Amino acid sequence: MSAQPGFNISSSMFLLTGFPGLEHLYMWIAIPFSSIYAMVLLGNCMILHVIRTEQSLHEPMFYFLAMLALTDLCMGISTVHTVLGILWGFSDKISLDACIGQSFFIHGLSFMESSVLLTMSFDRYIAICNPLRYSSILTDARIIKIGIAIIIRSFLFITPVIIRLKIFNYCRPHVLSHSFCLHQDLLRLTCSDIRFNSFYALGLVICTLMLDSVLILISYVLILKSVLAIASRGERLKSFQTCISHICAVLVFYIPIISLTMVHRFGKHLSPIVHVLMGNIYILFPPLMNPIIYSVKTQQIRSRIQRLFPRQRN
Repeated sequence: MSAQPGFNISSSMFLLTGFPGLEHLYMWIAIPFSSIYAMVLLGNCMILHVIRTEQSLHEPMFYFLAMLALTDLCMGISTVHTVLGILWGFSDKISLDACIGQSFFIHGLSFMESSVLLTMSFDRYIAICNPLRYSSILTDARIIKIGIAIIIRSFLFITPVIIRLKIFNYCRPHVLSHSFCLHQDLLRLTCSDIRFNSFYALGLVICTLMLDSVLILISYVLILKSVLAIASRGERLKSFQTCISHICAVLVFYIPIISLTMVHRFGKHLSPIVHVLMGNIYILFPPLMNPIIYSVKTQQIRSRIQRLFPRQRN
């Protein structure tokens, strides 16, 4: 679907891309994707339920984990209708307004996940390097303020570039390169001046994702320095084990983002299926893996989940 040059078609429909060349296999591809989305929704809801109902988990570390689970849950909800809509044959089109709304939530939730991971690294730093002041520093009131700051940081600053998407003239064929909407994907289809969006988005990525990753790295350098100063080998191991889940969550979040960026930047020659697959990994891998990581690696969460299922069977 293409437009006449100079004609504003901001209210038109956009075509979402599933797996090019594999349309005849969509029914079979839909089964594992539906299972993944079900695991994302159930896994993160279970983490939230366990933290909410277990009084012993009402601590800063688990409040931040609840923020992470809520972010992952919202990421799954924001993309499930377009991804499964294509694979099950319901619809492969999306309006501009819906597309802009979806891109707002996808990018906002990505920044939110990065911010929560940074906050969790700060939590681990305080717990290990300054344990005596842990409860006095991370009070309930301060945690609420941190949560509000994370939401403002994640969604307020992306609003200017997202709003501008509404006024652009989309004169190129309305075919998106993923089964969901991304800011950079819409920019590729417009003939309007996109310099503000491009530079602002780049600055936003540098000031959030890149800065967060550097601060997380610095926090772990300080944590490692503090852990190595502990005389007892057993205590050193015990202290560092409390960080394993968070380190895994950081890797699960940043590796897909870096991989997708590299594919977009240097993988022009690659099959479109690779781009689509990397996009889906970027969206689904962290929400899928985080509940598994924290259920397996965090003893308090694991024991509560194990107690939960017998009660359900009875």
